[in-house]
Amino acid sequence: MIAFIDAHRAVHGVEPICKVLPIAPSTYRAHAARRADPAKAPARSRSDAELSLAIRRVWDENFQVYGVRKVWRQLRREGLDVARCTVARLMRSMGLRGATRGKAVRTTISDRAAFCPLDRVNRQFQAPRPNALWVADFTYVATWQGFVYVAFVIDTFARRIVGWRVSRTAHASFVLDALEQALHARRPAKGSGLIHHSDRGSQGGFKRSSQRPEEGGCDEDAEAAI
Repeated sequence: MIAFIDAHRAVHGVEPICKVLPIAPSTYRAHAARRADPAKAPARSRSDAELSLAIRRVWDENFQVYGVRKVWRQLRREGLDVARCTVARLMRSMGLRGATRGKAVRTTISDRAAFCPLDRVNRQFQAPRPNALWVADFTYVATWQGFVYVAFVIDTFARRIVGWRVSRTAHASFVLDALEQALHARRPAKGSGLIHHSDRGSQGGFKRSSQRPEEGGCDEDAEAAI
């Protein structure tokens, strides 16, 4: 918004633009004054700017592998009394993150050659009523005992999870169990027009869940692409 005013102020003026945009002229002029004289910036903005330089320096000096915890501890060792949440916020805003160990976990392996049902929703994930459109997927969660996979089915009308299952391995049966739990809980009537939408991943026979429209009143669907 500030950039828009800067680009058009010479033609239209600041006040006429601010009448159209939800911003007061005094707010814009305060921002302009801070850019011209950084000393006029709020104390938090000045502090964030100084801490950002220190965080970037520590991150670069340690081969850009330090995460929030290690950067925060190094700053504390250097005598900077800063909260860990502040370091996390500034690193997130600068796009800095630490290196992670271990192999990345893939939950979806797309098979372009496999049969894929047509996309009946055209990526419009909204429903006018309950039990009109369910979307399904699965992901992984890190725990103290290792990774576990979580499959879930969401009713898009209220964004509510209507079925879910957890498994130590990514196999088809636990994805189907989540769908069966949703069918048992909601009991949609046959012919209700309910669509069960999933992506076209083929991890562990996942597409079997798109071959079972006979379960309750559910028509299966899958994205044409992800």
